[in-house]
Amino acid sequence: MLIWLTLLVALVAAVALVGAVVMIVRDESPPSDRYFVVLGVLLLLLLGQAVGGCIALAATERAVEGVTFVAYLWTAALVVPVGAGLALVERSRWGSGVLVVMALTVLACQLRLHDLWVAA
Repeated sequence: MLIWLTLLVALVAAVALVGAVVMIVRDESPPSDRYFVVLGVLLLLLLGQAVGGCIALAATERAVEGVTFVAYLWTAALVVPVGAGLALVERSRWGSGVLVVMALTVLACQLRLHDLWVAA
């Protein structure tokens, strides 16, 4: 798996996390268009990582836990549109809180993906 892609995804997710925390502190709602551009970039990176991770898993000789690895790949990719949709429906601090949880979930999945790949 590409380590640089994992780090790039984690960086963009951290930017999304900081942006969501700033929205909570400033009591801003709804999220701005710039924020959704960041989420779009994050989603594209996660989809690329999911496809590339599945290809890397199929091509490797390592003893990677395949089902768990693929589950983390696709969970990280699917949580972004779900979180964005919930944030658009809930136009309060709770909507921004959903974005914080979404970004933390992506970061946790990236950490676990890295651990699964390196441990094998």
